[in-house]
Amino acid sequence: MQQRILVIDNDQDILEAVNAALTMENYSVETSPIVEDIFQMIHDKNPDLILIDYLLYGINGGELCHMIKSEPSTSHLPVIIFSGYPKVIQSLGTYDCDAFISKPFDLDDFMAVIKDCLAKSIKE
Repeated sequence: MQQRILVIDNDQDILEAVNAALTMENYSVETSPIVEDIFQMIHDKNPDLILIDYLLYGINGGELCHMIKSEPSTSHLPVIIFSGYPKVIQSLGTYDCDAFISKPFDLDDFMAVIKDCLAKSIKE
């Protein structure tokens, strides 16, 4: 069964590139440029991993991650934050994310982080 990855980023070009890369690796990918209700989105999409951009419309991706990790029904989900502003995220904390990926990223490194987070979540 394919593992499902939810990607949230307000940049359509990034969504398309990440979708293509993950699909080539045989993941089932759902993308969204906006988040109105993260818990409804998780319920509807049932992801195995969530990849969130730090800068989103109307909400900080770090706060979104913190919400997911603070809710007992979703705290087990691996959440990766990615951003073109790594110094900002480092100064503000990790928001309990499982990993951080700096944009632009090397595709091999990106995939290694995805696979590592998914493998860790299976063991838990």
